[in-house]
Amino acid sequence: MRILITGGTGLIGRRLCKELLAQGHVLTVLSRRPEQVSALCGATVTPMLSLDEYQRDTQFDVVINLAGEPIVDQRWTPQRQQILRQSRITLTEALVNKMREARYRPLTLLSGSAIGVYGNAGDTCLDEQSAAGGDFGAQLCTDWEAAAMTAASMGVRVCILRTGLVLDHDGGMLKKMHLPFRLGLGARIGNGKQWMSWIHMQDYVALLIFLMEQTRVAGSFNMVSPNPVTNQEFTQTLARTLHRPAVFFAPAGLLKLVMGERADLLTGSQRVLPVRAQGLGFQFAFQNLGEAIRDLWRS
Repeated sequence: MRILITGGTGLIGRRLCKELLAQGHVLTVLSRRPEQVSALCGATVTPMLSLDEYQRDTQFDVVINLAGEPIVDQRWTPQRQQILRQSRITLTEALVNKMREARYRPLTLLSGSAIGVYGNAGDTCLDEQSAAGGDFGAQLCTDWEAAAMTAASMGVRVCILRTGLVLDHDGGMLKKMHLPFRLGLGARIGNGKQWMSWIHMQDYVALLIFLMEQTRVAGSFNMVSPNPVTNQEFTQTLARTLHRPAVFFAPAGLLKLVMGERADLLTGSQRVLPVRAQGLGFQFAFQNLGEAIRDLWRS
């Protein structure tokens, strides 16, 4: 199939491109740094600098929308919040408009979101039918999803990818945690009782492609493993895997002081289950956190 990917040079995008190329698909990647696309995504991938290159006669069978500025890297000032919204919502709106104007519309749009859509939900088990939260992160996801869902009105099948904590050895949170835990400086966050919903990169890519191929399903999907863990359990599992102690903790109040509102990403709790994916028969290769981490740190 002919596939357009936004955010293809990111951590998930690179892995996805590798797998899709191995399956024989023809890929185009939208990137502000088109000179890096071949090196990061594959020599045969076509770079697209701007959506202006998505012309009326351009034809894609599938669009995978993963673009978005990192949400945790900088304090959420009003200016940063606007950048986060533009990189997700404004880009998605522009992408859907291009699809609407095209002579040959794609059959499927797979569009990113995050489990942050549920807000801080404590110990409540969350599935795809659970209500959205009310904080900035939840509203960002809600608006992002709404922008993508407008494509359904023109007959495009839309799947919303509510992504949890993606574990990979090449980047993301797990890589950042590796050195301090290796040095015996691993720490739980706050009281450690908040839930973390995670997924191994291999399972994430496999589930995304599974949804791409399931032509009769649409709507929101929780992209997480079936076994979320508390932050305390996550911390202990990391430390145990590295044969190191983890006796420290980062006070929630200090995180709030240093990080502002985005500290909620670390102290908030989302106990999310992949109910719809499992209902379709998707089989997770890594359901146990310890097995997932051991596999990744062997890689």
